[in-house]
Parts: sequence; C-alpha cells; structure tokens
Amino acid sequence: MTTEASIESNVNTHSRPSDLRITDLRICSLRGLPMDASLIRIDTNQGISGYGEVRDWASPTFALMLKSRLVGENPCNIDKIFRKIKQFGFHARQAGGVCGVEMALFDLAGKAYGVPAYQLLGGKFRDRVLCYCDTDSMMDGTEMGHRLKRRMERGFQFLKMDIGIGLLKDVPNAVIAPPSMLDTQSIMHPFTGIQITDIGIEYLVEYVRQVREIIGYEVPLAADHFGHINLESCIRLGRALDSFTLAWYEDMIPWQFTNQFVRLANSVTTPICTGEDIYLKEGFKPLLESRGVSVIHPDLATSGGLMETKKIGDLAQEHGVAMAMHFAGSPISFLANIHCAAATENFFVLENHSVDLPWWDDLVDGIEKPFIKDGYAIVPEAPGLGFEDVNEEALRQCMDERCQWGYFGPTDAWDNERSHDRLWS
Repeated sequence: MTTEASIESNVNTHSRPSDLRITDLRICSLRGLPMDASLIRIDTNQGISGYGEVRDWASPTFALMLKSRLVGENPCNIDKIFRKIKQFGFHARQAGGVCGVEMALFDLAGKAYGVPAYQLLGGKFRDRVLCYCDTDSMMDGTEMGHRLKRRMERGFQFLKMDIGIGLLKDVPNAVIAPPSMLDTQSIMHPFTGIQITDIGIEYLVEYVRQVREIIGYEVPLAADHFGHINLESCIRLGRALDSFTLAWYEDMIPWQFTNQFVRLANSVTTPICTGEDIYLKEGFKPLLESRGVSVIHPDLATSGGLMETKKIGDLAQEHGVAMAMHFAGSPISFLANIHCAAATENFFVLENHSVDLPWWDDLVDGIEKPFIKDGYAIVPEAPGLGFEDVNEEALRQCMDERCQWGYFGPTDAWDNERSHDRLWS
C-alpha cells in the first residue's frame, strides 16, 4: 500500500514554505578578501540554511543584534521582515546587518520554492552580468597603463583606476593643504581646505594620457579616489580630464552634499557617479531629482539588499540614470549582486575587487567556476543565490581567528536581546 509519506520521500518538495521558520543566526568572520567581512548563516526548522554577508569592514554586531527579531519568522516573508528590521540600518557600514540578513532571506526563500533569487525579483533582463575589476594604482602612468592592459588581455571589457592626490605625494607644489590635513581621512572633503594646484592637475592629466596611450579607447575606463579635495578643485580637475572620455568620476565629494553634486555635474562633461554609502532608495532621491548624478553606484550590502537595490535602480531609470554596482566582498555577496543586476533593467556593470585572489572562487561549492569569464559572470539558475553550500575548508583558511564565534559557532548571547522598537507613541 502506497502511503502519502512514501510518495513524498520520492519527490523533491524543497520544503514546506508556509511552515518554514527561522531558528538561528550564526557568524563566520573572514579576513583578506581583500577587505574583512562577516558571513551570516540563517538556519530553519526544516534543515535548510540561507547565507548572507555583512559588508566589508562592518561589525558583525550589526547582524547579531537582529537575531532576536528574526527567530520564529518565516524567511519567505522577505518584505515583511525587511520592513521590521530596516530601522536598524543606516548609511555605509551601519546597514551591513540588515542587508546581510536580506541576502540570506532571498537565499532561503529561493531554496524553499526551488527558484533562483532573480525570479523572486520578477525575472531577469540578462543571462550574464558585465563585471569590472578595480585595479590598485601604480605611481607611473605608463606602468598603470600596462597593468590595465593585462586586465583587458584577461577578457575584462570595463576598467577602473584611481586618479587623485595620492599620486602627487612626491610632486613639489602639487597640493596645498592646512597643517596635518593630508594625514587624516576622518574629515569630509569640503572641510579639509585641501586644494590641488595647476602643477598637480597637469601631472594627473599627463598620467591619464600615458594610461590612454597604452589601453587606447577600446573599453570604458572609470575613475575613483580623487582625495579629500574641495569642490572647486574637483571642478578644475574634472574639466582638465574631460578630454579623456572617462566612464565616470566617482565620489569626488561626499554623497550627502546634493547641491555640490549639481554644481559639479553642471561644470564638467564626464558622467558623475556616487552611491556606495547610501542606504535605501530615499537616500538616492535628492541626487536623482536634482540631476546631480548620471550614474548611481549602490553597494547592495549597504543600499538595502536585493529588493531595495532593484527599487533604487528602477527609481534611477525613471530619472534617466544608469545603475552600476559597487562590490568588495565574498562570493556570497557577489552572487546576491548578480541576481539583482540580472533583474534590474538599467544596470550596466558590477565591480569586483577579488580577481587577483586565486582562492576566492573556492569559498563556495556547487556552482560553475570561475565566476567571471571574459569579463562576464553567468547568472546562476540554481535555487536561492545559486550555490550549493559554503566550502568549510576554504573558509577556515581565511577565517578571522579573533572572532569569538569561530566557524558559525553558537550565538546564544544574542537570543534575548530586546528593545522597544516601535517608532511611534
């Protein structure tokens, strides 16, 4: 006699999504990705787990404090849970916990229903995602050009480099600064009093010219890390570099100063880009509505996770603005970015900081490797974020031994952390 139980034993039901409940949240902190990050694992009553990532250089405490708000919830209710916890995120690294949890919820929900994460976002616009690799600076422009050329020879069809006062350390009279201001990174650009001189601008123009002589104009080349110089210096430098048709000027000034972005955008002919430190779509609205940017550059591990970042992309599209994506973490966050990029129509390129780490792909198993081929990443079709499991041996080799939880060890101390979370009286 055939029983219901025997029939189900031969059928892959994935799980019973309506009965799925979160039972635990655990942490594994990593070093050398090249930036420190923490992975989170959310466990359930049906034996499936979902993985997310607290953004590079963010404290895992931002995720641990959410544990007591998550246990008992159905992880398939992604939007409900996100609305519950989003008050505990903020700009830059303070959003790391909320975003890491949201990634893990998409991984869990996808596994529960047997569909890839992009499908939960409404489907995909593309089967592969264009990637660019940020490239550490060389002090000589010709050497930097050859370094970028080697990227092209590996198949990358979009490049980025740094152009800024860091290249002017040994150039006399290139920068003017009040005492000690060049030695600190803790003061926002408009308040440093640092200015770049004509000598400095001419030096950087020659530097970029040397790079262009090597790589030509075959592929887009974006620019970042100009230094904490004031708006007027940004405008003068930007105008001098406009002739090289760079893909964008990134984070020339802090994203909070909308009016300064408008002045900058109206003063140069190269696209203006920012966004890696902005949390939620509301943070992008002033820049988009004022026409202060031509490209937004959210980091999914700060902007709110997969669903919120897609909403940010859609908002930008309404204003005629393209979306690139900032990323500097592990393959888990990378795959979350891939699904979001696939599901967002106005997306065009995703960053990766780890193309020079031969072991980076090994941190997860059960997915086609290498992740990036000829400058593109294939959108995975497996459930959730698209990988089968993490690679314990590989993770342990780069695990932060200072982390008190070890390899996804117990986090019982956070089981009962409570506060009166309501935002109204």
